[in-house]
Amino acid sequence: GQVGKLSNSIMASTIPAFAMATQDESCNFQPMEIQRRALGINDVLVDVKYCGVCHTDLHVAANHMKSMRPTKYPCVPGHELAGICIKVGASVTRIQAGDHVGVGCIVDSCLECESCKEGNENKCKKGMVGTYNGESGKFGRAENHSTQGQTYGGYTSMIVVDEHFAIKIPKTYPLEAAGPVMCAGITMYDPLKAACAKGGTRVGVVGIGGLGVMGIKIAKAMGSKVTAISRGRGKQSLAKLCGAHAFIASSSEEDMDFHSKSLDLILNTVPAKHDYTAYQSLLAEGGKQVLLGIHDGFAAAMISAKCNCCCEPPSIVTSLIGGIKNTQEVMDLCAKEDILPEIKIVPVHELSRVYEILDSSNDQGLRYVLDVGDTLNESTAEKCVLPPPQLHEHPGISMASVIEESIWMLSGRITCCGARY
Repeated sequence: GQVGKLSNSIMASTIPAFAMATQDESCNFQPMEIQRRALGINDVLVDVKYCGVCHTDLHVAANHMKSMRPTKYPCVPGHELAGICIKVGASVTRIQAGDHVGVGCIVDSCLECESCKEGNENKCKKGMVGTYNGESGKFGRAENHSTQGQTYGGYTSMIVVDEHFAIKIPKTYPLEAAGPVMCAGITMYDPLKAACAKGGTRVGVVGIGGLGVMGIKIAKAMGSKVTAISRGRGKQSLAKLCGAHAFIASSSEEDMDFHSKSLDLILNTVPAKHDYTAYQSLLAEGGKQVLLGIHDGFAAAMISAKCNCCCEPPSIVTSLIGGIKNTQEVMDLCAKEDILPEIKIVPVHELSRVYEILDSSNDQGLRYVLDVGDTLNESTAEKCVLPPPQLHEHPGISMASVIEESIWMLSGRITCCGARY
């Protein structure tokens, strides 16, 4: 494997690695060789075996947020890495060679602000550094030898990460399933923990894709009573199989009326623009809907929450991944409770097909996982024969549309003190 091929280069100034990269928003992924930084005293070198493919990968690779945060190319996505540590720096104490190690959505933050000190690096006051398309030199722990100073993510054979941002994966947990836990898992666990979800908490999960499936399983493991919510009944069997206690077809007026005011917390995973206010009728008094999918409403809710000036807190809020402490917690929880994402392992040369599936409705509720260890190597290029993915035209997330949505939200709250929703 890669350990044998690259071991002689580990102590060099840089560490060579293979990566799957797109040179533009076409998402035509092809292999390229990149250089990882030399191993520092606080660093961990991971031989990547698997990397999950997230819907955010599609958003970034296709430059859907170019008006707010343009993508720097070449782009190497992936923040669901799982592999084996093959070397550590002299000052590393928590991880040793041979450990199973993961890297989630964060590879650096200031580590000095109140949020970072509390383990919420995702809320770093100076802005966290994402595993890909982040500002690699911002704090000095994520340097990357890239063309525009961007971080390269997990579609890669090797990664060097500061020990603080490495997640230990219990060896009892399947390595191929670990990556999605550090993205989908933490995305669902963080708002559940913030809401103190426990036995008796009534949780609704909107969207039964790869993210929603993990949400159902984790909420159930935390003792909550889980209701799955989807447009039709096509995913009802899947939702029940994953542990949902009840199911709502949101297109059914009868279903929506029957379950009115029945939920304490709604986790909305839908990653496209939609009428999220339709679910507010399902909330009991004091309940909240948490938007997790990235779209105009998500960004607007973030802004309106900061500007909220009415007598009651907003009932529509957002959550975005979680810090390292909670990521390790959810990793350990999934290992303890045997919570596994529904995954399908695919070779890296099938990325185009995977992106087309993610661009549709992902009806099977799967998390797609790249078999990096066995399929990303010198012979990958000759196998990349699929054409670029045929993606739907995406309106993107523009500042103008976000501002318009924010004003609508704020005007509703100011006049109705939160009751509009």
